[in-house]
Amino acid sequence: MIGRVPRLAVLGGGTGLAVLLRALKRARGPQADAEGLIGVVTVTDDGGSSGRLRRDFGVLPPGDVRNCLAALADDEDLLTRLFQYRFANGEGLSGHSFGNLFLTALTGITGNFYQAILTAEEILSVRGRILPATLSDVRLRARGASGEWHEGESAIGAAAEQLTKIELEPAAVAAFPAAVTALEGADLIVLGPGSLYTSILPNLLIPAIRQAVRDSPARVLLALNLMTQPGETDGMTGLDHLDAVERHAGAGLVDGVLANTAPLPRDRLARYAALGSVPVEVDRAGFEARGVELVEAELLADDELLRHDDAALGAVILQLAGHAASGLYTAESRGDEPR
Repeated sequence: MIGRVPRLAVLGGGTGLAVLLRALKRARGPQADAEGLIGVVTVTDDGGSSGRLRRDFGVLPPGDVRNCLAALADDEDLLTRLFQYRFANGEGLSGHSFGNLFLTALTGITGNFYQAILTAEEILSVRGRILPATLSDVRLRARGASGEWHEGESAIGAAAEQLTKIELEPAAVAAFPAAVTALEGADLIVLGPGSLYTSILPNLLIPAIRQAVRDSPARVLLALNLMTQPGETDGMTGLDHLDAVERHAGAGLVDGVLANTAPLPRDRLARYAALGSVPVEVDRAGFEARGVELVEAELLADDELLRHDDAALGAVILQLAGHAASGLYTAESRGDEPR
């Protein structure tokens, strides 16, 4: 199997998943097989344009899917900018993006959210595949350290306290079969980067998605954010992120953690600190003690924000996927019991 084109599956939502998909699209090149790059997207958003369309039309929230479609578009110029265009005014239109309205209209015409995604993929000539984690109407709720429950993704993101548990309603929601198949056939599964409790974990709360990740022969990588997210991961270290994944999805799910080693400029750190955001601390010894490999690379973008560099992130993950496809990261070679 050495030399086989690697198959990547990335789980998440929000802007984090779109950033990683764009990075991988560029790293893989224009001739890469679209089936080799899969984005599994959470559908729990209840805020902004997506929330309004969800309430008004009973559709699944289109915003995260729209961002991922735009990220994978072959041509990121006119059509993609149109898809991402957001109306600034107009009764009933203000705040909506064209892509969200387009996906909602297509869902109404076809009666199927995934058919709407397939049509958008064709129009945008996407270099990958976008799969919702479920086609069911599902809601998110979380319990804070205070014991208070926060109902809905928007409320969770603004909880302003440490979260101890997150749940889906209904809990036994059915997974989208195509997403399960993609995970089972992947060489590398990447969790994140992105919002831990509102983008990454919701996918793993779906029983069949969680089981597919566990049963897959793929190596599972948790990509850490550079900074904590105010109101959601305040004060959480890299190990705390791993703990949260294992609390909700079971121990032994994650094989490796990807972390940045590039120094973070003090002036930018000060600006983020004023907003309540600090670097996600990485405890090398702690990961080693847990039997989780720490993959380190310089991933900081050269701009005013503390965020991942697209090219560096894509290159590192693509290299790891290539190693997985060549058989270098089988369960036997790591000395683990096959999951």
